[in-house]
Amino acid sequence: MLSIQVHPSKKAAEKEFATENEKGVSLKAPNRNYKDDNHKPELMYALSDFWLLHGFKNPSDLKATLEAVPELLFLLPIWKKGSYEGIYKTVMEMSVSAVNNHLQPLIDRILPLYEAGKLDKSHPDFWAARAFKTFCKPGDLDRGIFSIYFFNVVHLKKGEAIFQDAGILHAYLEGQNLEIMANSDNVLRGGLTNKHVDVPELLKHVSFVPVTPAIIEKGHVIKPCLESFPTPAADFELQKLSLGKNQLVSIITDTADIYLVLEGVVEAVAGNEQVTLHKGEAMLALANADLSFKSEESSLIFRATVPYSQS
Repeated sequence: MLSIQVHPSKKAAEKEFATENEKGVSLKAPNRNYKDDNHKPELMYALSDFWLLHGFKNPSDLKATLEAVPELLFLLPIWKKGSYEGIYKTVMEMSVSAVNNHLQPLIDRILPLYEAGKLDKSHPDFWAARAFKTFCKPGDLDRGIFSIYFFNVVHLKKGEAIFQDAGILHAYLEGQNLEIMANSDNVLRGGLTNKHVDVPELLKHVSFVPVTPAIIEKGHVIKPCLESFPTPAADFELQKLSLGKNQLVSIITDTADIYLVLEGVVEAVAGNEQVTLHKGEAMLALANADLSFKSEESSLIFRATVPYSQS
């Protein structure tokens, strides 16, 4: 399980990075929040069944959750009064003792069910129990457990993808994936972690609106063998090349591309240069390269490029 996190917008990253520089906070300091001045939109492609948290539930689902979980009933009046921001700020600013007092009865109730294999992964109780066993010590419960009940629990099947933009709280829970993102390390954490958590900074960047997870069930076919997974981000585009045995595909690059072979063996040729790529190996191709890939066996290649590429 990876930490609950949110990423700043480009404008916010530029502003906050400059502010920390002015304060003289070292880039290597454990309390440094902004490592650069860029945003960090992300696309993940599921290589297996994959579970994640992604954005706040819609109002009716969140209200039903608060009503159904006895230990969360205390948040109902706050929800009715302050909506998403109200309940999230409440649990993130709560004292450690109050967190323990509210969460310990929940853990005492669900942990035996988890250990007996009676909880389903589609239910937040499953992930709350796992988070407890993964991150918590006696008397120090991770407040991120509250968020598991606030957010959408999303199940991606192998071959599906989802995009995380600035402001959307999210956390990867289980599975294998391929991820592509903007060139940044700006992460504001909100729990399920032993790393630095700066609550005031986190709250500045959270989008307090419901999110309907937009699962990308399949790529957009550019041409035979080549699919793209477009997003609103101008920084990157993920493409997938699926080649049968002895199949050939040609690509002319507009920018520097990275090619990663996930399955099979391929021969990559550009002019007089040739390289054999096996499963797990990657290759960089510079702009204006006239490439061809030929598969020795059924092969799967992922291409990291940019949206304007029409090759």
